[in-house]
Amino acid sequence: MVCLDGSKTSLRGLDTAIELAKQSEAGIIGVHSDTSFSGFSAVRAPILPEKKWANEAIGLMHVAQKAAEKNKIKFDVVLGGHTAGYDLTTFANNPGNKIDQIVIGARGTSFPKELFFGSTSNFVLHKAKAPVTIVK
Repeated sequence: MVCLDGSKTSLRGLDTAIELAKQSEAGIIGVHSDTSFSGFSAVRAPILPEKKWANEAIGLMHVAQKAAEKNKIKFDVVLGGHTAGYDLTTFANNPGNKIDQIVIGARGTSFPKELFFGSTSNFVLHKAKAPVTIVK
């Protein structure tokens, strides 16, 4: 599973996820939290229909899908809409989703960014049951 928010670090995370997937012949699930749909979450609606995606999410997931396809990696998409950390860990911790590894970029935009990971990556690191790879 790779967590995507459109930032440079999340796209570096995608590159890392692709490399890991190539080595283990695995697929990737790209997860994005679109909080403009607060009534949805990764628990209640694992896949938000594409017609309800924000334009930013559409562009982001198409870029990610093309990068995975270029490397012959199966890529699936999940959009949630509660809060990023909650969506990501709830989806990852659901045994039915069979998440073996989580890759997330850490932007470190929260205080104090020099000392700690960003709040979302820190939340995922501490709440996820699967191993977490943090890309800086």
